[in-house]
Amino acid sequence: MINSTHSESKHPKKRNIVILGGGTAGWMTANLMAEKWKNHNISITLIESPSIGVIGVGEGSTPQLKTFFDKIGVTEKQWMPQCNATYKNGILFKNWSTRPGFESYFHPFTSLIDAHTAPAFVYNTQYRRKGFDVDCKPDRFFLSAQLAKQQKSPIGEFNFPFDIGYGYHFDAVLLGKYLGTVATEKGVKHISAQVTAVNLNDDGDIQSLSLDDERVIEGDFFVDCSGFNSVLLQKKLKVPFISFKENLFNDSAVTISVPRKSQQQVNSQTISTAMKCGWAWDIPLTNRTGNGYVYSSEYCSAEQAEFELREKLSLIGEDVDVRHLTMKVGRVAKHWHKNCVAIGLSQGFIEPLEATALHFVQESIEGFIDSYTAGSFSNSNQTQFNEKMNSRFDGIRDYIVAHYRLSSREDTEYWRKNSANPNISNNLKKIVQCWVAGDDLNKALVQPGMVSFYPPVSWHAMLAGYGVFPELTAQNLLTEKFGHSAIDAAQKYDLAHIDQFIQRCSVNFADHQQFIDENLINK
Repeated sequence: MINSTHSESKHPKKRNIVILGGGTAGWMTANLMAEKWKNHNISITLIESPSIGVIGVGEGSTPQLKTFFDKIGVTEKQWMPQCNATYKNGILFKNWSTRPGFESYFHPFTSLIDAHTAPAFVYNTQYRRKGFDVDCKPDRFFLSAQLAKQQKSPIGEFNFPFDIGYGYHFDAVLLGKYLGTVATEKGVKHISAQVTAVNLNDDGDIQSLSLDDERVIEGDFFVDCSGFNSVLLQKKLKVPFISFKENLFNDSAVTISVPRKSQQQVNSQTISTAMKCGWAWDIPLTNRTGNGYVYSSEYCSAEQAEFELREKLSLIGEDVDVRHLTMKVGRVAKHWHKNCVAIGLSQGFIEPLEATALHFVQESIEGFIDSYTAGSFSNSNQTQFNEKMNSRFDGIRDYIVAHYRLSSREDTEYWRKNSANPNISNNLKKIVQCWVAGDDLNKALVQPGMVSFYPPVSWHAMLAGYGVFPELTAQNLLTEKFGHSAIDAAQKYDLAHIDQFIQRCSVNFADHQQFIDENLINK
């Protein structure tokens, strides 16, 4: 008995992990599992159908994606040229507000260097909310905004000792294929076949997947990366889906890709432009620009949406590749149920306004791996994992909902309905009430139950960028209400000094296209 026990602990039973679905979510899952569990007795198999295409319209990310590549040991020079990728300093929002002076704003990716300027931004927003005439547009206070404006790369020169947070733009189809190559090199088994049946055991767990080539693939644990179909978690295990339709109206998209012209500069930002019934994205790749219009089918037909996007791009009557997509917005009630976890579209989707999709994929995979490992590869941490994922999903939803609820546009029924939508969470109500009351938003966001997926600076950027402020108050009335000292306090920061600081920092960064040509393209 002693020898047998010792032998079992020394040579634990091999576990078979089966991932259904490729694409970015499936192959990100395979890579992280292969990397994290390389010292465990675990076999990973990914099954993807050769007949199911991946939607490749050009995609953006948050800075979190860089840590993913660092963890799987892949450099930018290795993957970016393979995926026509570019750098992303943040997102420019155009026409989301009609308030004079606030028609556009930049949502930055923050960095350590912003510690010199961001406090002035937050400080000024507090005084502007009290009626003081101080500048608090986020574009002025963050280096990434200046780099995006100048179409510069976020990678500084060697003598500039500050790393800048940045994301990427890339071709999602090419990224999935590239990650597939990396994963198979790490030992992940790849099967190209169609699943014809999902087989359960007597306990209701998934036992195996039957394939169209008559093979049956058994597993100890299954990962559902089958997209909106959610073949395993929703269809077979009957986990309910919670729709966000009452919160977020958009459920459709139309996409058009435009080849990049020679000598055309490449932006280092995503551009989100508000349209009549939604918004349009502009995502720059090295070979083309990905364009799409996310809209609500309740207020706009597919034909109208395509016409509006063509009109924006000056492509009326042109022969271009147009794709129409539908979106299933919401989340599952449980992301991990029995011996299955859903990752990517199969667990839920919140429209791509802030490019959170892959961030959530990465967080879900890493959170699951940590929970599953800590629980000795059992379901003991399942409840905590599900609660965390649901909280994250709902936090992202609140931030996205705020973009629509707080918009001042009233030109169409779509925007009027969004502005009057009563279906917002209590957390979002508290955040807006805190802002309007002129209270400290930083403190409010860290109160119990108020932790948001987004940091306080992102909330400040959106609310200030939209111009959600009271009318300016005459100086004599401010003096009467707050005293002369408050007038001086409101002018605490020398904005000319901040302008100069950011401008001087920006000279340490190269032109975006030049940096890509010199550092990422093999010559």
